[in-house]
Amino acid sequence: MTTTRLSVIIPALNAEAYIPASLAAIGDGPEIILVDGGSTDRTIARATASGVRVLTAPRGRGGQIAAGIAAATHPWLLLLHADTRLGPDWKTAVAEHVAQGADRAGYFRFTLDSADHPRARRLERLVAWRSRVLGLPYGDQGLLIHRDLLRSVGGMSAIPLMEDVDLVRRLGRGRLVALPADALTSAAKWERDGYLRRSARNLLCLSLWFAGVPPRLILRLYA
Repeated sequence: MTTTRLSVIIPALNAEAYIPASLAAIGDGPEIILVDGGSTDRTIARATASGVRVLTAPRGRGGQIAAGIAAATHPWLLLLHADTRLGPDWKTAVAEHVAQGADRAGYFRFTLDSADHPRARRLERLVAWRSRVLGLPYGDQGLLIHRDLLRSVGGMSAIPLMEDVDLVRRLGRGRLVALPADALTSAAKWERDGYLRRSARNLLCLSLWFAGVPPRLILRLYA
């Protein structure tokens, strides 16, 4: 497969610091749709200057992604966070996955842009275990999914947070595949809040989600 059959959907909010590098890592070929949720910085200007299609939608990742999916023109969709940069071999990994059929979704290998930081490496190993054993890759690992498979599990929920967990839980572990390429994510949140504190907050948000707490309330803890 060439990436001309792929639409990349990027929800964004005040992401001007990340957009140029994220878009450059995607490169030429796929359709790229950035859905802005009300940025007050230069996110839209930088995306427009890069030649990508820019939409606006009410703030909330689930709704922004849903708007991008509705506007996408290709059968394969890649849902990608604005602060995530794909590794140089991502197109090969996507092509190999697509060649195996449309009945499973793929996620990339979580890596942090914190060089030689032992806590970052430990977190990466923990995420790999969580994704493989529990079937819980998060949105910062990207999600490659065919439109038909997405439709069959009920589509993207227009919720402000936990949209990634909501979707992969509906897919189930048996329909998730690890792709042999990196999704390099900014470590800024972990370095700002502390690795232990940020990870504990994420775990609390996940626990509240499984306990049935509405995402709009969990969002207050996540920010």
